[in-house]
Amino acid sequence: MSNKKPTQAESHFRSAKADRKLMRDAVQTPQTRSNSYKLAFDDPDFLLRDELRSVRLHLEFMKPGLVFDEQGVDSTVAVFGGARIPSPDGEPVRTTDPKLIKSLNDKAHFYDEARAFAKTVSEYSLAHGGRDWVICSGGGPGVMEAANRGADDVGARSIGLNIVLPHEQAPNPYVTPELSLQFHYFAIRKMHFLQRARALAVFPGGFGTLDEMFETMTLIQTKRIDPMPILLFGAEFWNRIIDFEALADEGTIARADLDLFQFVETGAEGWAAIKQFYEL
Repeated sequence: MSNKKPTQAESHFRSAKADRKLMRDAVQTPQTRSNSYKLAFDDPDFLLRDELRSVRLHLEFMKPGLVFDEQGVDSTVAVFGGARIPSPDGEPVRTTDPKLIKSLNDKAHFYDEARAFAKTVSEYSLAHGGRDWVICSGGGPGVMEAANRGADDVGARSIGLNIVLPHEQAPNPYVTPELSLQFHYFAIRKMHFLQRARALAVFPGGFGTLDEMFETMTLIQTKRIDPMPILLFGAEFWNRIIDFEALADEGTIARADLDLFQFVETGAEGWAAIKQFYEL
């Protein structure tokens, strides 16, 4: 994956890749065909054992970090939102419930706002070298697609962090192929969403969107990560599904915790809030 010159230690020993080729090209006998004889790192059945879970967690944490370093991604803007929110010019909503059809179609403008937001952020990123402010989505349809599409509109790279789900979810076509990643562990995926993030744009969505939003708020509230703009797009939606004021009134959060986020309505407002926060 890298063209860097090998260090003395790396060049002194024969590589694992070379030994794997020797093993695969060797004469096959009952002994060499046994699973016990396979090199540990070239034995999928071994790597998938329950006892190797900690190793798989480590590998899944390491791989994206190496990819981002090699692709020159230093910071990101994470965009979350519903996979079911339709594109105004895309396929019709997949439900026969008239009420849900209307509700989702009424939210189609958020697709456009996510696309516009990502386009503006990406233009700024390109103007400053393209290593920072890289759009990062969950890689799927709906708002996620809109975010990657906005970056693609201006020729910028964008990230898609997909995860294996029971129903098929291929990466949307606007994710940069070299920055399209697949995860097994939700926890590791969350870490990579936030590890390089400088802002969080949250559009209307479901459980996954709420999960990421509240996790980020909790990490900032408990000072586990540095503060960053958390932008909730669509105040009417958010105030309808979550009574933030009630949480403060009940004393389960501090009144000051309401300052962890702010409502915005458009992509332009979202970018203006980020610029103000970082004094860009």
